[in-house]
Amino acid sequence: MLFTSANAVQSVVSRSAALGFRLMQLGGTPCVATVGPATAEAAAKAKFTVEHVAKTHLGIALAGELAPQLRDKNVFLPRSDRANPDLPTALRELGTHLTEVVAYRTLPPTDVDRERISGIANGEADSILFFSPTAVHNFADLIGRQRLSEIQHQLAIAAVGPVTSAALRECGIHRIVVAADTTTDAVIAALDAHFTAKAAQQPIAGAKHG
Repeated sequence: MLFTSANAVQSVVSRSAALGFRLMQLGGTPCVATVGPATAEAAAKAKFTVEHVAKTHLGIALAGELAPQLRDKNVFLPRSDRANPDLPTALRELGTHLTEVVAYRTLPPTDVDRERISGIANGEADSILFFSPTAVHNFADLIGRQRLSEIQHQLAIAAVGPVTSAALRECGIHRIVVAADTTTDAVIAALDAHFTAKAAQQPIAGAKHG
């Protein structure tokens, strides 16, 4: 089984419970690999034994890093309906017997506090954290891509992982605080470093030059 998000783990666990069985009971214990540490943590909490975490936190990396082990194997890939098609394509090219399913669907928000969103876009926040490309696209739809591009000069825009960073760049964002990996701790560390560096660049109040 290949998990490319914590949501996929939760969806599989929920569906299995609804059907009244545990995946571990189906034909022995499957090998589990995840796209990153946050997904690995979710899988471990769900009692899966994670045998591999992608060194590069991209779905396609699972195919590259596990190519010898995956050839001619049965692979279960539960994903979002908006997931990038590159991973299943690579898996099929390896000759895997792939079962790809839509484990969950990503929908735009239906109940949005637009006044609050407008306030954030107008300076009521010091930073915006994006944990997925979908979050980037939904936010851009809410405030407009032009406005999203403009606010990068007013606040810190942080991204978890290269895929989310790429989505921001597609929206015209180039001033991005990028976390070292896909964990929440990494995001906090990246923002801490960003604001520390920014504070160091500020002139001391009352200082005179010349």
